[in-house]
Amino acid sequence: MSQQAAVAADALHTPADQVRVNRHRADWRGWKFMWPFALVFVFVFVIPIPHAIYIRFFQTQMIGGTKFVGISNYIRLFHDQQFWSSVGRVALFTCVQVPIMLFLSAAMALALDSMKLHGAKFFRISTFLPYAVPAVVSTLVWGFMYGAKYGLVGSLNDWLGTNLDVLSPNVLLAAIGNIVTWEFTGYNMLIFYSSLSTIPHSLYEAASIDGASEWQIVKSIKLPELKGSLAITVIFSIIGSFQLFNEPSILQNMVPGNAITTYYTPNMYAYNLSFAGNQSNYAAALAITMAVITMAIAYAVQLNSMKEQMK
Repeated sequence: MSQQAAVAADALHTPADQVRVNRHRADWRGWKFMWPFALVFVFVFVIPIPHAIYIRFFQTQMIGGTKFVGISNYIRLFHDQQFWSSVGRVALFTCVQVPIMLFLSAAMALALDSMKLHGAKFFRISTFLPYAVPAVVSTLVWGFMYGAKYGLVGSLNDWLGTNLDVLSPNVLLAAIGNIVTWEFTGYNMLIFYSSLSTIPHSLYEAASIDGASEWQIVKSIKLPELKGSLAITVIFSIIGSFQLFNEPSILQNMVPGNAITTYYTPNMYAYNLSFAGNQSNYAAALAITMAVITMAIAYAVQLNSMKEQMK
């Protein structure tokens, strides 16, 4: 048999997984599917960031045009009481709403993982379903239920003879927190549940043989496993809370009086400054400042989580 025939015979008997592949040649097939998203991502997210960093050092005036002002926008922002009141409001919102939401998410995940919950599939889908509903639709639905005249709260007032107003300025932030909690509890629950699903069931069986109760299993095995996913959910929740915009912006027309101002949250303040007040340079400085504050808090949470996991 000639050498060429031997090579051909070996090729016919070579398994498919042993065929040589040219690893030095770039494979661009994945980018053919990625380029529509990548193009939108670059124009919508990447390019606006350096543009905002650039225009924050300028100021546009009706007389004189655009001029360089250096850090004047930051000096103005530092003395802006409306900005700091909005930051304090979202900080309070974060400190109250995020722990409640994550506690409910963890409790739901533990209930699902216990395998003692009847209708677990329906429960998992129903709790995640609010996350699939757009925030605009969710806020409109809850805003209608909150209505003291024609909504669910109004019907309860007529039936019970009460005068409850969920959209009053004193409890308005709690009403918004209820909407956000309803939207994202199921999402965070799936993160916790995915983390619990990685625990081998042999650990549960060994703990049961040793006489451990259900609560001892939760305390000694399940809760320590949630530390990593807890850090992720806390960081995501902090970022989302500091970007609060949709819910108060939509409820603004439903709330009587001026309970939701144009500077109710930092994002609302930046939006109104840019599009209604024609102060895009000052709004850019505000947005960059909020991004730095949010990243600093998220980074601090991440460092603390890494220290806890190393113990």
